[in-house]
Amino acid sequence: MMVHILEVIDKTGRSIYLPIKQWSHIIRRHPNISNYIEEIKETLKNPLKITSYSLDKDVKYYYSYLKNKNPPKYLLVIVTENLIN
Repeated sequence: MMVHILEVIDKTGRSIYLPIKQWSHIIRRHPNISNYIEEIKETLKNPLKITSYSLDKDVKYYYSYLKNKNPPKYLLVIVTENLIN
């Protein structure tokens, strides 16, 4: 059984999950976001904007602005569709 660090329904109704294995890979490369899991969830649920990657329609970019952070910053969450059956 795969364990997820997060599982949400995004603004468009897509079910999105993040397995712990992938989260570990992400925070090894970007340790500064390790405390941002709630912000990531909120970005997926209520993004300012969603765009698509021009070379792969299954890749989506979700944007938010974290005005409560010091200093305020933008957050970009990238989601790819996993096609493993």
